[in-house]
Amino acid sequence: MRKDLDLNPESFLPLAPAVFHILVAVADRERHGYAIMQDVAARTGGKLKMSPGTLYGSIKRLLQEGLIEELDERPDPEHDDVRRRYYRIARFGREVAMAESARLAKLLGQARASGLAAKRT
Repeated sequence: MRKDLDLNPESFLPLAPAVFHILVAVADRERHGYAIMQDVAARTGGKLKMSPGTLYGSIKRLLQEGLIEELDERPDPEHDDVRRRYYRIARFGREVAMAESARLAKLLGQARASGLAAKRT
C-alpha cells in the first residue's frame, strides 16, 4: 500500500482506464483474472480487450496500493481451477473508484455544457 500519501482517494486520480475498468469489474463481486477480462470486454461492447500483461500488471499495482485484495478462499473449489486467483475491491479501492466516477461525471457535465456530448433527455 502507498505509505507516502495520507490515503486521500483523490491523490490516486486520474486512474488509468484499465485500472478503472478492473475496479468496476470487481466492485459487485469477486472475480478471477479471466473473468475480469471478459467483464471489461462485455461492458465496453468489445471495444476494450485487455491483454494478460495489462491485466496482471495492473492487478499487481492495485494489490500493492491496497485497492483490491486477493481472496484466500475459493468461491467454488469443487468447480474451479486451482490456479485461478480471485480478487475483490478493497474498501479504499471503492473510495478511489467513487472519486474517479465523480471526476468523470464532472468532466462529462463539462463536455455536455460545451456541446461535445449529448445533453440528457
